[in-house]
Amino acid sequence: MILMDRITVVVPCYNEQESLPIFYKEITKVLNKMKDVEFEFMLIDDGSSDTTLSVMKSLAEHDCHVVYQSFSRNFGKEAAIYAGLKAATGNYAVIMDADLQDPPGLLPEMYQILKDGEYNSVATRRITRKGEPAIRSFFARRFYFIMNKLTQVELMDGARDYRLMDRQFINALLELGEYNRFSKGMFSWVRFKTKWLEFENVQRVAGETKWSFWKLFKYSLEGLVAFSTAPLSLASIAGIVSCIAAFLFMVIIILRRLLFGDPVAGWASIVTIILFLGGIQLFCIGILGQYLSKVYLETKKRPIYIVAETNIKSERKV
Repeated sequence: MILMDRITVVVPCYNEQESLPIFYKEITKVLNKMKDVEFEFMLIDDGSSDTTLSVMKSLAEHDCHVVYQSFSRNFGKEAAIYAGLKAATGNYAVIMDADLQDPPGLLPEMYQILKDGEYNSVATRRITRKGEPAIRSFFARRFYFIMNKLTQVELMDGARDYRLMDRQFINALLELGEYNRFSKGMFSWVRFKTKWLEFENVQRVAGETKWSFWKLFKYSLEGLVAFSTAPLSLASIAGIVSCIAAFLFMVIIILRRLLFGDPVAGWASIVTIILFLGGIQLFCIGILGQYLSKVYLETKKRPIYIVAETNIKSERKV
């Protein structure tokens, strides 16, 4: 039985050997000031290739509040978040990155908002993208715009995974057991009452970002496919438009032959039309392939993650 509030700090880590000790030092300073709250650190090693796991073990040896899970390979941040929330014992849980781009100083305010009882979660968003490449910021904003137009979930521009949740919110997320996960969409899908806090963009304290432009692009496709069937409708519309265009072009060719007696001019136009229609077909097949691949992975019923090593005791109760 929990006599006082407990916050589980879920920290997904992938090659964070440099930033993790700094993060632990900073977050500990904040949590030590919250005298009326117990806390635990749930560190998730997402198949790191550096000494991240060794750092976690060292922290666990010196602090009984630190528990860790190490995956057998890299399963991705979404799997790490799910694993952390599933093992969390607190009646509150917060998701934070180890690079200190999620300001620990906001945590007391976030906790106080939830304590008041009006909200089930407190989320954060960046109001600036200072220090981020302009091209990356442009496409990020376009992503949020497209997602809000094509899906039934509302995504806040600049939203971070940095979010404090109560147990009701956590349990609702854990009910969503799909293999292909997109947390930002899931946060919105379960709805509940959420308070948003804004902050200025913060640079990484150490190390380099693991999110390349290509990885972010693939991640955006994951989100779009997971929460919208609009691309399937787009494929149908493209097919209808191409059929209408082909019919009109055929009528023009027949009329031209009957009225002017001209032969059909040039092979270049024919090749262009063939390539155009072929491109539309491949585009539509590609959209279908994206959805089919997700169905294929879901039907396999593979585990979302595999834990290779942990110091979590089996008798722990949530």
